[in-house]
Parts: sequence; structure tokens; C-alpha cells
Amino acid sequence: MNAPRTVVTDLPTRIRRAEPSDVGALALTGAATFLESFAGILDGRDIVEHCRLQHAPSVYADWLADDAVAAWLAETVSPPAPVGYAVIAPPKLPLDDLSETDLELKRIYLLSRFHGGGVGRELMNHAIAESRARGARRLLLGVYSGNARALAFYARNGFVKVGERRFQVGGNIYDDDVLALDLRA
Repeated sequence: MNAPRTVVTDLPTRIRRAEPSDVGALALTGAATFLESFAGILDGRDIVEHCRLQHAPSVYADWLADDAVAAWLAETVSPPAPVGYAVIAPPKLPLDDLSETDLELKRIYLLSRFHGGGVGRELMNHAIAESRARGARRLLLGVYSGNARALAFYARNGFVKVGERRFQVGGNIYDDDVLALDLRA
């Protein structure tokens, strides 16, 4: 069960396209939000190892250098500080009906104190609009099946379960749901 979270809605935020100079901010925000979301749920050593590998600055540098990938950074306005981000890319999910026209929401992360203020929805809007502009048939994602808050957020945004996958975090394997949003509707 997730603990109650404090929502901060009085800090103005902006969302902009991520740039190569944002690599450090993306990596730090990714690791911070992963730790914040899963501390006490997943093994701590697994979280640290996952963040070391999957939230390394080189991961974000590679994504930002790839024209097939799009990323947005959410930050407070004054003073500017990163609070979340979203990344879409070609999909790497275990689905039998995966198409060249599908895209994957690789990550949509937001510090919990900004949950409930509309920033997550705006990040999602950017990802959906870009996916539609690229002619995507579906926007797909994988999410830990025990993350009730994230599952509810995705359901509110029209995503439905279309499959499952096993996801490695550190030395352990966890169950993920694979969700899809039909962009043709």
C-alpha cells in the first residue's frame, strides 16, 4: 500500500522538450523518483543497482541523441528544478501484435509532491500528442503490477491491459502489466 503523499500545487511548473544539456537532470530525477516509488516495496539493493544502470546519464544521452526518441522535462519555474519527465521511443515489449507504428512510453516519472497537480497529465498529453503526430497506432507501456497508483493514473488516461512481462530490477524479477492506448480512437 502506498503511503499518503503531500501534494504541492502552488509551485508553478513548465514542461519543455528535453535537450542534451538535461542529461544530468533526467538521470537524477529518474533515480530519485524510482527510489521514492519503490523504497520499502522492492529490495533496496535491487533499487540501487537498477538506478545505477538504468538511470545512468549515458542512458539519457543515448536517448536524446536518437531521433526516434522524444523526451520532455517538467521543472519548477523559479527557481528551475527538475521534478519529472516523460520519454517515448520505439517499443521493446513482448507482444505478439507489436507493430512498427507502435510507440512505447518508456518512462513517465514525477516526484510525488507534484502528484495531483496536473503535471503528470500534461507530461502524458505531450507523449500522446507526439505519438499521434508520428502516426503511431498505439502508445504502449510496462508498469509494475503492484503499483496501484500508476495503474489508476494510466486507466484514467485510457490505457488498458494487453499483456504481461517479466522485468528485472537488480537481481530480482518482477511482474509488469503491459498497457496500451489506442491512438486511432
